[in-house]
Amino acid sequence: MANETNIHRESRLVKLSALQEKDYNPYPYCFKPNAFAEELQAKYAELPAGENTEDRVVVAGRAMAVRNSGMFIDLKDKSGKIQVFCHKSHLDEENLELLKSLDVGDIVGVSGFVRRTPRGELSIAAEKFDIISKSLQPLPEKFHGLTDIEARYRQRYVDFIMNDDSREIFKKRCRITSAIRHYFEQHDFMEVETPMLHTIMGGANAKPFITHHNTLDMDLYLRIAPELFLKRLVVGGFDRVFEIGRNFRNEGIDKKHNPEFTALEAYQAYADYNDMAELIPDLLRFVCKEVTGSETIVVNGNEIDLSKPWERKSIVELVNEYAGIDLMQAKDVEEAKAMAKSIGIDASDCSNWGKVVQLLFDEKVEPNLVQPILVMDMPKDISPLAKTHRSNPRLVEHFDAYVAGMEVGCAYSELSNPLEQKARFDAQCAEREAGDDEAQMLDEDYVVALENGLPPTGGMGMGVDRLAILLTGADTIRDVIAFPTLRNK
Repeated sequence: MANETNIHRESRLVKLSALQEKDYNPYPYCFKPNAFAEELQAKYAELPAGENTEDRVVVAGRAMAVRNSGMFIDLKDKSGKIQVFCHKSHLDEENLELLKSLDVGDIVGVSGFVRRTPRGELSIAAEKFDIISKSLQPLPEKFHGLTDIEARYRQRYVDFIMNDDSREIFKKRCRITSAIRHYFEQHDFMEVETPMLHTIMGGANAKPFITHHNTLDMDLYLRIAPELFLKRLVVGGFDRVFEIGRNFRNEGIDKKHNPEFTALEAYQAYADYNDMAELIPDLLRFVCKEVTGSETIVVNGNEIDLSKPWERKSIVELVNEYAGIDLMQAKDVEEAKAMAKSIGIDASDCSNWGKVVQLLFDEKVEPNLVQPILVMDMPKDISPLAKTHRSNPRLVEHFDAYVAGMEVGCAYSELSNPLEQKARFDAQCAEREAGDDEAQMLDEDYVVALENGLPPTGGMGMGVDRLAILLTGADTIRDVIAFPTLRNK
């Protein structure tokens, strides 16, 4: 296959050289089309077969097929496909000669009139034809079979050329981020940007990437979450802020995880997690309607109506429902481990009660959560940035949002007491010293920020890539990221 590719490339290089010897530049500085395939197909939908018009247009796109020595070209632009008809009755000798240098994959510019062929194909009858980017690489004949999955991700530009489904997923993804912005702007939130390089890892429990700044001679962490900086802005008087941006976590890769991913976080002063419990379902409903035209999606054959009220259940209630044990009855981590062992779950690596709860939830509950649900009231042990639950000191006011068995977001009543926050950070530091490299670090400046006064605040976060998986029907996170992280060959 590689030798065949090299032969085709050599042939194209010969054609390129011949064009350049004739002082023809197949890489011009610009070309300005004034019409596109989709709008032409719509405008001339009623044009009868065999009918010509006097309407002149300029189109540009990639030659996806070339038939009859260039007489017929399938041209693909950003909107779709249209046929180009190249005939000696409309083209001069120079253009007819240029057609001999055309290969599938070349980008061409065409000026001509609109017609429909006797066989009913809408076409541009070319009166002028140019190669405006000579492709040196042949396009594959079959690019989206299972055997080419890795090639699709490594050469995503070829995937987008060949695979309309991939293009549509990516276009929908772009509309998703646009709709998210629209929603928050409608609700008086201000979009902000916060640092990607952090001196202290914080805002989530995760393993970071570490880099080094030469001038300052200091190590920095690529951002795992923007949370602590966004709440600093709330302290500073920006009552409603949101950010859509990249986060980086030095962890595993699977269908739901990529080392760099796009996240949304938003913070609203004078609110709590109950307000976020209204905001997240409303946001998903809005974005789904904007992007798909419907408030209903189908995932793995299950119809999910995002316009309906979301169920709310506590995490310990769900563990009891699906695993048959009530972890609230466990007085400490050892009792919780014993309860887990009684149903065949090894929780020996869990260092606190909350981690046992989370483990049992992951193993026994998560796969069953098909319809939208807010998993409420997380253990305090594993959520150091949320306020203690107002009716149970073992828990915090933190929920995770699930759709189709996948966590898509979370929200807190944000912890605003600086003394309690310091104590929580200290507990996290103890976890780190005991070997938990995902535990958070002490951010003393953030504690000082809280000492200046953080109003009661509700905060939420959401994985934009995971939302894209839901709304596009993609199989994996790699399908909704233009250039996912891959192992070196």
